[in-house]
Amino acid sequence: MKSYNEPHLSKNGPDGHGMSWIQRFFKAIFPTSWGESMETDSRAWKLRCNGCSFEQSFWHMGGIRWKAYGNQSNYMKCKSCGERSWHQAYKKEHDGV
Repeated sequence: MKSYNEPHLSKNGPDGHGMSWIQRFFKAIFPTSWGESMETDSRAWKLRCNGCSFEQSFWHMGGIRWKAYGNQSNYMKCKSCGERSWHQAYKKEHDGV
């Protein structure tokens, strides 16, 4: 039986980071090809802190950004510097870009 104090991430997910419950839910109900596309696209979308330039993918943060367009800005607490600031979303097509 699960406790309410357990973290929302599973320890058995990809990259050793786990998947959020919403990621696990959609990967379970979608066809495999859609789930893989969703994960690939969500990993390509990054959020960059305007304060310290730390960036991470939507997927790594436990979110999903699939078949999206536009570079939104989110006001949130940075996991690196700990400050609340604007984070710019952008799609990183390749690691070298």
